[in-house]
Amino acid sequence: MTMGKLAFRTALLASTMMAASPALAQDGNVEERLDRLEALVEGLIQRLDAQQGASEQQQNALMAEREQMRAQSQALLAATQDLQTRQNDLAQQIAAAPPSGGGSSPGKTTFSYGGYVKLDAISQRTSGGQLPNNSILRDFLIPVAIPVGGDASGFDTDFSARQTRFLFKTETDVGSEHTLKSHIELDFNVTEGGNERISNSFVPRIRQAFITYDNWTFGQAWSTFQNVGALPDSLDFIGVTPGTVFDRQPLIRYTNGGLQLAVEQPETVVTDQNGSRVLAGDDQLPDVVARYNWGGDWGSLTATGIVRQLHVSKDDLQGVDDSAFGYGLSVSGKLKVGPRDDFRFMATAGDGLGRYIGLNLVNDAAITNAGELDPIFTYSGFAAYRHVWADDLRSTLAGSYFKADNPVLLTTNQVTDESWNAFANLIWSPVDPIDIGIELMYAERTLEDGRSGNLQRVQVSTRYNF
Repeated sequence: MTMGKLAFRTALLASTMMAASPALAQDGNVEERLDRLEALVEGLIQRLDAQQGASEQQQNALMAEREQMRAQSQALLAATQDLQTRQNDLAQQIAAAPPSGGGSSPGKTTFSYGGYVKLDAISQRTSGGQLPNNSILRDFLIPVAIPVGGDASGFDTDFSARQTRFLFKTETDVGSEHTLKSHIELDFNVTEGGNERISNSFVPRIRQAFITYDNWTFGQAWSTFQNVGALPDSLDFIGVTPGTVFDRQPLIRYTNGGLQLAVEQPETVVTDQNGSRVLAGDDQLPDVVARYNWGGDWGSLTATGIVRQLHVSKDDLQGVDDSAFGYGLSVSGKLKVGPRDDFRFMATAGDGLGRYIGLNLVNDAAITNAGELDPIFTYSGFAAYRHVWADDLRSTLAGSYFKADNPVLLTTNQVTDESWNAFANLIWSPVDPIDIGIELMYAERTLEDGRSGNLQRVQVSTRYNF
């Protein structure tokens, strides 16, 4: 019992006794009355104690409820802070993600990929003999392979997905002052593969593989002498093959604005005195290329020059050991016509350019009777006009031409003198990444002896770009 309760109880008992003193004086059984009075007072005190205990329990319950609410508030605050942290992390990840093509970003290196899946259905006939079955010669135009002098073939139809392409890129953060990137590109063209009976399996091949560090490019890429941006919009792999520069090879290139300077892989291709092709592999100096690009709202324009050393040694070509210089100039571009149409073109001429033009339509040089190299002069070009009919429909009309000044007494008259082709297409894009088109092509090759052969082709293609 607390001191407050004891004092209250004593006071209550005293006052009660004082109030009852007259009755006690009249009643002889004082002790019995005192016992009853004390019991009454005890009952009253117990009731007061019970009321005070109930009040303390209510206060304790209220305090417990407040503590529980405080704990729940702290837990809710912690959960909110954790959610905010996760949202900030997610925002940083989204900001650092590659812009397109898919990819990931572990550490300082960002990976991305792209390419396309393409199906070609081609039906073609040749006037000078049939192209071999399951041959790359049936998949796209290779002018030097157009048969000459044989019997006309019927139409041959082939389906192929060999142009399907995949590219993989990286970019590594090496500080704000430098840029380091890489590019690897594969497809299935011009490779060995399974037969058309069962598997149609083709071996992947490397198209391009290079790194760029600031203004420098090291690796295998499109030759600096070629302007890929001028090529027409065609279903055929190249489209205007006889009239275009076309070459990929290892190189070292420096780029500064519109200026490009490069040293590239040399490879001398010679026509022997019996008309056969010889790859000597005895080159001593790289091919040197200088190029300048202009661009604006009107389109783009490129001027390119190349200087080459052609070389063979006596160990490879009937004892011939000689060098000669080749050179070439090329002008190409893509000019806007109206709001959406464009005109694309290329004109190239030079001595000793054989392997760079039309997929090596003629060779770089011939051998004179004195055992010296005689570079072969060539000129070529193409023009293409693309018209946009609607947002999802476009067409291209194009033609190309090639001419060689062969020293016939040195090369025989069985080599290609000239070649040309023309095509027209209609391409529909039902949704942006997909192209579905049809293309009609005619191509012809003529030998120095006057014989010629032609190729007529209908091609339907579907391509999904990703």
